[in-house]
Amino acid sequence: MSRIVAFETTDIRFPTSLSLDGSDAMNPDPDYSAAYLRIVTDAADGVDGHGFVFTIGRGNDVQVAALDALAGHLVGRELEPLLDDMGRTNRALIGDSQLRWLGPEKGVMHMAIGAVVNALWDIKAKRAGLPLWQLLSRMTPDEIVALVDFRYLTNAITPDEALQILRDAEPGRAAREQELLTTGYPAYTTSPGWLGYSDEKLARLCREAIADGFGQIKLKVGADLEDDIRRLRVAREVCGPDFPIAIDANQRWEVSEAIEWVNALAPFGLAWIEEPTSPDDVLGHAEIARGVAPVRVATGEHAQNRVIFKQLLQADALSVMQIDAARVGGVNENIANLLLAAKSGVPVCPHAGGVGLCEAVQHLSMFDFVAVSGTREGRMIEYVDHLHEHFVVPTDVRGGVYAAPLAPGAGMEMKAESRAAYEWEGTRVGV
Repeated sequence: MSRIVAFETTDIRFPTSLSLDGSDAMNPDPDYSAAYLRIVTDAADGVDGHGFVFTIGRGNDVQVAALDALAGHLVGRELEPLLDDMGRTNRALIGDSQLRWLGPEKGVMHMAIGAVVNALWDIKAKRAGLPLWQLLSRMTPDEIVALVDFRYLTNAITPDEALQILRDAEPGRAAREQELLTTGYPAYTTSPGWLGYSDEKLARLCREAIADGFGQIKLKVGADLEDDIRRLRVAREVCGPDFPIAIDANQRWEVSEAIEWVNALAPFGLAWIEEPTSPDDVLGHAEIARGVAPVRVATGEHAQNRVIFKQLLQADALSVMQIDAARVGGVNENIANLLLAAKSGVPVCPHAGGVGLCEAVQHLSMFDFVAVSGTREGRMIEYVDHLHEHFVVPTDVRGGVYAAPLAPGAGMEMKAESRAAYEWEGTRVGV
């Protein structure tokens, strides 16, 4: 048996606010950041696990402190029992009643648990010699169901229903895995659409996105209606009448305001409206969905947990589910979210961008295609061309598609030199 001997956390921040990369109506000057975790073991194979929580600057130290609060659950523990039953490991971390009180199952504590779970999956995948998507896709339906905490979900999906979804997808797994390796997974890009960009930069980046093979772009909206009309006109003139353009309000609006604003922009032909109001307002999203139809509502990147996703689906409040690799309680909870979407027949188009989110969430979409939904129809992974150079295995996006990663692991490992170079004011904590 090997043991976990260190739980190293680092406050990493990139000064993206200087170029307004990531700017939108709610977040005008983000500094893309990561509360970063490295789980170190004494195993002879030398494999360690990497995970993080994505933030946008101030407060990243708070997220690091939440990670540090979990060290006692892992340091000194035997590693193999944790990896052998990741369902039990996930439930044990979430079940610490004193830490759970800080949520429950939401906020900085829940995201910290997600980073720990993801780092353990990173070790498990590296030890198996497989990328995470392939490791998950080759598990049996029973093994996958055992990963999921169905508490609070059984009025929407039961373990037996989840098992049936996975068994129905099982016969075509090998063919879909080969198809994925051959053709990749479709991507769309938000790179042209940051709110702080000039019209000239917007037009240039739209042209580049089309030339690069992307099948959709996304524009940030919500600060000023006349500005949004002007910017959408610029994008539509460059992209042509039929090219899909989504918009994203980043939670900016009241419910009635969202309906009015989206209907004013609808003549430009919208692929979807993303995060029109508070991510917690399930009934508000449902009202907006009715009020802006046939424009689709997309949301979920800030959904706190599987229960919010369950309610959004039950209320017909979204037509596109957007999971995030670092927002909920890690891989296990996102498997629950994918199963909920499959049961409801709703496509999943993950939130990415940020720092490392593209690298991480591609594994979940690829697993979904191979082993859960069995389709890429109407599904895309967001792509933003920022900060990939800092990762040991950066995303490989060519011709508007994600190439399936082949390197073992969960994809969240940042280069040691980048971690050192962008550590915030030397605030490193090691346990």
